[in-house]
Amino acid sequence: MQERIFAVGDIHGCEQKLHKLMERLPYRPEHDRLVFIGDYIDRGPESAKVLDYLCRLKRENPRMIALMGNHEYLLLEYHRSNDPVLLPYLRQNGVDATVQSYNQEDGFSLQPLSFLPREHLEFLLSLKPFWQNDEYIFVHAGLDPGVPLEETDITVLCQVRDSFLSTTHDFGKKVIFGHTPFELPLVTSTKIGIDTGAAMGNMLTAVQLPEEIFYHA
Repeated sequence: MQERIFAVGDIHGCEQKLHKLMERLPYRPEHDRLVFIGDYIDRGPESAKVLDYLCRLKRENPRMIALMGNHEYLLLEYHRSNDPVLLPYLRQNGVDATVQSYNQEDGFSLQPLSFLPREHLEFLLSLKPFWQNDEYIFVHAGLDPGVPLEETDITVLCQVRDSFLSTTHDFGKKVIFGHTPFELPLVTSTKIGIDTGAAMGNMLTAVQLPEEIFYHA
């Protein structure tokens, strides 16, 4: 039986939409693969519950792929570097909503990530910069047409936008990505964008491959 892939767009703490979306997917754990495209935290109200759910899915489905989004990357970079210059960008990203979802009181320190349960921290540390098979490349934000995939800096993979969206370059495989929100999924001959602004009042989207069937919640 052919493996189908279900790729899920940017969740951003929208746990209820995630549950509804997963209920709508005709996903067969024994045959199919789940790929989460990154940005699980920030902005929405339930980042803690989203990570709880994803950790459970990972335990139950060891072949599940979870990619690094720019929101996870920035939080982990601050954890690693303790660089205060990153704090305004974290707040702009909506990290306060993530912290509040763990019922933290005032006066804690963000940098050690001590508010995260160990399983959540280990999940974030395990996130992949990209994943590919014979037909597709899965990445959070996009690629640089001038650089081989394995040599592309993670900041590009997590954060690139305009240069990737505007290029007509054929990367040899169709690129499935998130990061840039669209009202409806973006579909071209070389790429599919599945961030549909779940935390902005729009829907959460998944795509079934290779059929290119879309599901929303």
